[in-house]
Amino acid sequence: MTAPARTDRGSEELIRAEEPVLAHNYHPLPVVVARAEGAWVEDVEGRRYLDMLAGYSALNFGHRHPALIEAAHRQLDRLTLTSRAFHNDRLAGFAERLAALTGTDMVLPMNTGAEAVESGIKVARKWAYDVKGVPADRATIVVAADNFHGRTTTIVSFSTDETARGGFGPFTPGFRIVPYNDLAALEAAVDETTAAVLIEPIQGEAGVLIPDDGYLAGVRELTRRKGCLFVADEIQTGLGRTGHTLAVGHESVVPDVVLLGKALGGGIVPVSAVVGSREVLGVLHPGEHGSTFGGNPLAAAVGTAVVELLETGEFQRRAAELGAVLREGLAGLVGRGVVGFRARGLWAGVDVDPALGSGREISERLMREGILVKDTHGSTIRLAPPLTVTAEELAGALGTLEKVLTS
Repeated sequence: MTAPARTDRGSEELIRAEEPVLAHNYHPLPVVVARAEGAWVEDVEGRRYLDMLAGYSALNFGHRHPALIEAAHRQLDRLTLTSRAFHNDRLAGFAERLAALTGTDMVLPMNTGAEAVESGIKVARKWAYDVKGVPADRATIVVAADNFHGRTTTIVSFSTDETARGGFGPFTPGFRIVPYNDLAALEAAVDETTAAVLIEPIQGEAGVLIPDDGYLAGVRELTRRKGCLFVADEIQTGLGRTGHTLAVGHESVVPDVVLLGKALGGGIVPVSAVVGSREVLGVLHPGEHGSTFGGNPLAAAVGTAVVELLETGEFQRRAAELGAVLREGLAGLVGRGVVGFRARGLWAGVDVDPALGSGREISERLMREGILVKDTHGSTIRLAPPLTVTAEELAGALGTLEKVLTS
């Protein structure tokens, strides 16, 4: 790793210093990271931890991947921002490569995942009015219960998580919520006003919930038959995490619109995008949507480097191969502190016996043993290491989990 950053304050003091000056929108584990490389991080005291969360998949390529750092350094020496008032020399190449990687026609660059979701909602509604002919202001979007698409006011309007919703109304209308993994309920909710069905191919925040085989293909068939869009939120599932470039690839499904973020910025800068067919994204005209930072040269340079890594197929293969190691290791823990798990690629939701502690408590115990994970709800923890993790590191993490659950 690089030389330690100079600080005159230790972890406990830094955590206390945050309390009066930072809004309490997160409840982090009590670790203060100062340096990182690959799958490992160091706190301010020099203690090392294996990162088994990878920034909720924003760090799919590990911390400070050399190719991504080099791309950022090169661009920092040339140009970082023009706004979209002018063209820049990096954006066209980024859009071309990303469209080719995802098998789509057009790219709408944004910054954060929530911005991609908001943009996808706007595009779907515009398409409904301009192409489908839905009467003005009557477009609806069907979503799944237990979703997590972000935390803006529109997005929490269709959340079923009261912690995310409570105290933030009034809420944006125009959404219908159905159970996840239920095609019959979905069909009943879609009508002539439906602009789109918006779902996560795997529900991450809900505990890495994987739908039944055929569900995604069923959503694709239903939306085609009913004349509405299929919008897939691949912000966590996409870009190699599940063993395919996109998680919908497990069923060879091609949505009309795909939402990307997190890993697209390589853990360096926030980069997100809405990608889709020309028929859909072509409904936007100048002035109808925008972002000062969306598609900025630095983001485009890093995003292009991310796409180049994925074009090799190496990371998708690693996720698939190491995912088998992860599943095998977790299967061996069932009945030994683990009551169940769901895994696809290098991503798993692990249900711990509640008698052993909450997900938060298990995460804290793992932290003390040098493994960083994060809980979701109840006694469930999620595992999502960088795709650069080795089989040995993965085995070590599973061994530590076994130790924590059985000691």
